[in-house]
Amino acid sequence: MSLDEQKKIARAAAFARRKQAFELHRPGAAGKLSELLAGYRGAALSGYMPIRTEIDPLPAMEEASAHGPVAVPVIQGAGLPLKFARWEPDCPLIDGPFGARIPQTLDYLEPELLIVPLVAFTRQGGRLGYGGGFYDRTLEALRAKRPTLAIGFAFAAQEDPDLPLEPTDQPLDLIVTESEIIQPG
Repeated sequence: MSLDEQKKIARAAAFARRKQAFELHRPGAAGKLSELLAGYRGAALSGYMPIRTEIDPLPAMEEASAHGPVAVPVIQGAGLPLKFARWEPDCPLIDGPFGARIPQTLDYLEPELLIVPLVAFTRQGGRLGYGGGFYDRTLEALRAKRPTLAIGFAFAAQEDPDLPLEPTDQPLDLIVTESEIIQPG
């Protein structure tokens, strides 16, 4: 079986686990994320606008915005890295590519910390995304310039110890779930 086929199967299983976790959602995950982000106050941060059954980082992003710049990803096109537009609570939003909302005014910045959405993760920092490679390309480019922290944010049910990964998959530095903060390594 090819790596692409393995990833497709892993994604389908992870989406099912994520959907179930989303439906049973227990409060507290954004609080754990806020706790972690408090140690990085003032650093440029990228979050994301949750879609479908993604875990919601907005409460932590709102809190972080009181201490420093916060942005959300903007897809520029297939095969390109992401750009990040400044976001503030209650800023006007428009529909962006793939259904994610983006700020109406695109004031770009370069984040030092990224809250990364995902489909599945491993305790060693492996991440399975949606398959477009946007975060992998982006993290690789940012990390080539300077230290950049990638924080996976997910439900604990999205953990999968046997993810099919490849060398171009950028690792997560930390993972935050509703039940714990995981430091890979």
